[in-house]
Amino acid sequence: MQHGNVSAANPTTTNSSTTVTSATTVQQQQQRVTHEQFRGALQMVVNPGDPREYLENFVKIGEGSTGIVCIAYDKSQQRQVAVKKMDLRKQQRRELLFNEVVIMRDHHHPNIVEMYNSFLVDDELWVVMEFLQGGALTDIVTHARMDEEQIATVCKQCLKALSYLHTQGVIHRDIKSDSILLASDGRVKLSDFGFCAQVSNELPKRKSLVGTPYWMAPEVISRLPYGPEVDIWSLGIMVIEMIDGEPPFFNEPPLQAMRRIRDMPPPKLKNLQKVSANLLSFLEKMLIRDPNKRATATELLQHPFLRLAGQPKLLVPLMRLS
Repeated sequence: MQHGNVSAANPTTTNSSTTVTSATTVQQQQQRVTHEQFRGALQMVVNPGDPREYLENFVKIGEGSTGIVCIAYDKSQQRQVAVKKMDLRKQQRRELLFNEVVIMRDHHHPNIVEMYNSFLVDDELWVVMEFLQGGALTDIVTHARMDEEQIATVCKQCLKALSYLHTQGVIHRDIKSDSILLASDGRVKLSDFGFCAQVSNELPKRKSLVGTPYWMAPEVISRLPYGPEVDIWSLGIMVIEMIDGEPPFFNEPPLQAMRRIRDMPPPKLKNLQKVSANLLSFLEKMLIRDPNKRATATELLQHPFLRLAGQPKLLVPLMRLS
């Protein structure tokens, strides 16, 4: 599934599932920083050198809102890697490129995709990461039926990553099945850190309209100050994806879907009769409109539903490994 870009200032869309950022004021600020100044700042956080000296056999495998993803062979380490290539000049909010490098460089967890290196190659930022052969969770939710044991197994691994990030003051802001990758042995890893935000005691809340419409929390759409709770709402929508095969309102245009999320009670499952009371209770703790009443990642890890979670290998039969 590919996600096109739409800004709040220019709501034209290329696809049913679209990534949104609020553009106008940021663009005005950015114009004061020249391309060369920005490139110079980025140069200070990436690795020196040219990765083309040791990477070969590039094959494009995907396209996201900020760039393309290739697999390549790393001659020096004798392994396949994933390379995300992002053109500095084509970014809607180029300052977010720092997230791809800095957040991944500074945060390591078994359930987060490992970044090996980052480079500036001409006017592109290249982020070299571990390649996960199982692909994105999206492929599973659209082609397979997941049982509750498998859903619990995915949720537990995602919540471990979110609990870690949230205690570090990092909000992911783009949790959805596309951002969840699987290793060939079923391990689940969180990826796509381009929309992350750091919060702290000095800056405890954010306000930017960032994320993908169908998964956005109501407070993000309402432009209210928000914190890590937005990731929990998005994870709830991802649970709906695992049960129903798609997020709520997916057949509606992004802006209409956003209005519904903003104004209506939390969405309900289509296949309500197919789920246990335990799973329903787990989901309801995430899809609460008042962010202060939403469960935290750490609290959700204690929910009885997650007692169903098993070993990652439970997820292997769901994958279409080539």
